[in-house]
Amino acid sequence: MAFTYTMTRTIDNAMADPPVAGSGEQRAYWIKPDLLAWPLSLLPIGMGREDVVDEAGAPTGAGGLTLALVTASQGGAAVIDGALLGADDLPAPVLTPLSITGNLPDHVLSARPNLEGFIALRPAAPLDEAVVRQALTGQIAVLQYVDGPTRSIDAYTGVQLAPLLDCLYASTRAELGVSFTDGAPRFALWAPTARRVTLLTWQTGEATGSLPLVEGGATRTPAVPSTDGRWCVANARGDITAGCQYLWEVEVYVPATGRIETNLVTDPYSVALTVDSERSVAVDLGDPALAPSVWATPSPRVPNNASRSIYELHLRDFSAMDSSVPAELRGTYRAFTVADSHGMRHLAELAEAGLSTVHLLPTFDIATIPERRSDQLSAVIPEAGPASADQQAAIAEVAHRDAYNWGYDPWHWMAPEGSYATEGHQDGGGRIIEFREMVGSLHAVGLQVVLDQVYNHTAAHGQDPLSVLDRVVPGYYHRLDAVGRVMNSTCCSNIATENAMSERLMIDSVVWWARQYRVDGFRFDLMGHHSRPTMEKVRAALDALTVQDDGVDGSSLYLYGEGWNFGEVASNALFIQATQGQLDGTGIGAFNDRLRDAVHGGGPFDQDHRAYQGFGTGLLTQPGGLDPRSRHDQAADLAHRTDLVRLGMVGNLRDYLLLCADGRMRRGGEMGYNGSAAGFASAPQENVNYVDAHDNETLFDLLTYKLPRGLPMPDRVRMNTVCLATVALGQSPSFWAAGAELLRSKSLDRDSYDSGDHFNAIDFTGQGNGFGRGLPPAFRNERTWWAQGPLLEDSSLRPGPQDIAAAKAQALDLLRLRASSPLLWLGDAGLIVDKVRFPGAGLGAPAGFIAMLIDDTLGRDIDPDLDGLLVVINASGTWVSQTLAELAGREFRLSSIQERGADDVVRESVFDPGSGAVGVPARTVAVFTEASR
Repeated sequence: MAFTYTMTRTIDNAMADPPVAGSGEQRAYWIKPDLLAWPLSLLPIGMGREDVVDEAGAPTGAGGLTLALVTASQGGAAVIDGALLGADDLPAPVLTPLSITGNLPDHVLSARPNLEGFIALRPAAPLDEAVVRQALTGQIAVLQYVDGPTRSIDAYTGVQLAPLLDCLYASTRAELGVSFTDGAPRFALWAPTARRVTLLTWQTGEATGSLPLVEGGATRTPAVPSTDGRWCVANARGDITAGCQYLWEVEVYVPATGRIETNLVTDPYSVALTVDSERSVAVDLGDPALAPSVWATPSPRVPNNASRSIYELHLRDFSAMDSSVPAELRGTYRAFTVADSHGMRHLAELAEAGLSTVHLLPTFDIATIPERRSDQLSAVIPEAGPASADQQAAIAEVAHRDAYNWGYDPWHWMAPEGSYATEGHQDGGGRIIEFREMVGSLHAVGLQVVLDQVYNHTAAHGQDPLSVLDRVVPGYYHRLDAVGRVMNSTCCSNIATENAMSERLMIDSVVWWARQYRVDGFRFDLMGHHSRPTMEKVRAALDALTVQDDGVDGSSLYLYGEGWNFGEVASNALFIQATQGQLDGTGIGAFNDRLRDAVHGGGPFDQDHRAYQGFGTGLLTQPGGLDPRSRHDQAADLAHRTDLVRLGMVGNLRDYLLLCADGRMRRGGEMGYNGSAAGFASAPQENVNYVDAHDNETLFDLLTYKLPRGLPMPDRVRMNTVCLATVALGQSPSFWAAGAELLRSKSLDRDSYDSGDHFNAIDFTGQGNGFGRGLPPAFRNERTWWAQGPLLEDSSLRPGPQDIAAAKAQALDLLRLRASSPLLWLGDAGLIVDKVRFPGAGLGAPAGFIAMLIDDTLGRDIDPDLDGLLVVINASGTWVSQTLAELAGREFRLSSIQERGADDVVRESVFDPGSGAVGVPARTVAVFTEASR
């Protein structure tokens, strides 16, 4: 049942009067064809739920409310002076009466808990599904009167449509983007609210599309709508050929503008692009011309995911300032093919020592980096002092148009970033070839490749030129708040992966990278903004990939991410999040900020990073002199932080029973961390240990802040090793930021995402570490320049080549130690519980001292060569001896790796079999082994 509202009036500039409640917003939700959700907040003043719904959830029929669904096929409907009007040059809006039918069904609230506080509306007469589908191509709103239409409208609001689109269209598993039949491309775009879709193509004459933008008029091909919401161009005659450039022209109603727009947009499923993402390119990645020979190199294997040692690397940081790389290859994928470069020799050396995995910061198509070399500005860095503001000023002048950004600004998820391709190869298949060359070259030196993925936000939304998804299906892909605004808790335009096709795009993209590029894993940015079920679907989709059918064993790929709990999704407000402690049984890892903060001291958002030290930065035993707390409080803090390090080293398992500093036995889940449970993992691979990442200051810079100002550089080097050891010698995946082993500094920059090559580049020659490149950029650091300046000017805080070489040698030994025995990566929570102990822990344990025993005489034999392995970390400033009575009679001796290693100091470590006493020098990590008898 519907009736037409015949009053019309031009509405431009007609909103001078105060709008009724909800005007200009989207407060209602359309759930399925016969059900809408109406917020109680829009009931008339003085009216509540009890006035319209009884205690049993049935409608009362009271309140005198009249509600109607408003549909305007071409937009133009608005409430002016309390009356619904349409634009005089457009079809009049149609009203469909709605009835309050009670509470929303439980299954709706379970799926969308944000609708708590809404009531159910249903059409007074059933709506034909075809009518509903047609309505979705225009403007949709709901209005509310009191006492019938003779009274002024007191509420009028737009409608959020994602639930209905999922209900009607999201079951499709049909192909999207470009697919190929007998070499000819077919095209499909999911755009269920579009009124008309046209494919625009430009023929390149080259199957890989690796040509500059093709000029001239486009061929226009009308797309055919399908009942599943797709618009398709079958190209049955093959008139459109592989390598063509293309765009979609989408005619669609846009709620934000209130009218029908014709958007010319790239394909959300683009697998190749022209430079600067101006057009999509139809490239068949199965074309042998896109398969460089090095890409056939098999991926190296890892024993289990807990054994992984991961190296987080930004692509430009690796080679942008490496003089051993040809100038035209610096900062590109192909820099990894230069086998004798400083960077590749360094990676090969790390791999030989035991590093297993390189994690690349975002390499998908990025919105914030100009891809044309001629458009990229270069900073002219002045010769200035180590604490000068001139260098950062030069960076700031070009930051918005230079070649540098971390890349957490997704534009197209399934195509490689063009700025990392060499000149002339940014278009079409060129960047695909070079990306594959990079993957193959890393595999060839023994390293797996993990890609950093960002599905929690896009760089833009709405009609912005950088927006793709919202210009195809307005209002669907992004997470909207209760009034219809796009949320941005992630810093940008949040993606709603709880919506079916947003989730599908995420899953399809991950599978695409695995199948088409043969990468070995994925790291998920702000993973807690996705649901656990979504991450489980990602895992299941990868598990289905086989070497025979897909060229990759998907079950071997490792998944991990940031399991932080914040924003509009916090505390499972919208779904069960993929956060720390909520991934039990999935094998998906979450970063461990417990161990990180325990080692660092304080927290990453401290106002003054100098004040609060931690286990690895000298708390209590090497005081920096700025901590305002009493020595007693510092001792208590260190004891707790030491327990957190111990827990992290056993995989941060929630069920591991640990003797804590107060003498009590506690399970990991009973230990505290900033008001939360410390232990959150059910398996060691569900926890990723780290003390350094691209975010915040580097490890060396934190040590500069926190260690005593006069501490000699060799001792600072040793503390760097101590910190890295808490990660490298634990039972979970070990994660290092690139350059941590080289004392890498960003000149104290706390957020270098746009600080350019000058502050970010790594010197793999070991001649310098980046400290003193000038005051870090003002954008994130100016308020702390007063503290940074004196540190940067202090030449004693700048390591020399000999110091960097010592740090590297010690770090390589850590990798060798980790790789030397499966006892350090048992990979099973039960084995860890059975075999791992911390002798000497509890009351009276020495400050800054950890002894961890992995006893292979207990339970199933793991290492046939060893009966046990004893890891001892002395983070204090003095020699520490401790009698570990339970080890009396055992035959531990210093590991052969350290006996023949580069560090003379560690060779002073001793173990007395008679008493079980162990002695380790200050700032030293010693590993003792007991041979099998």
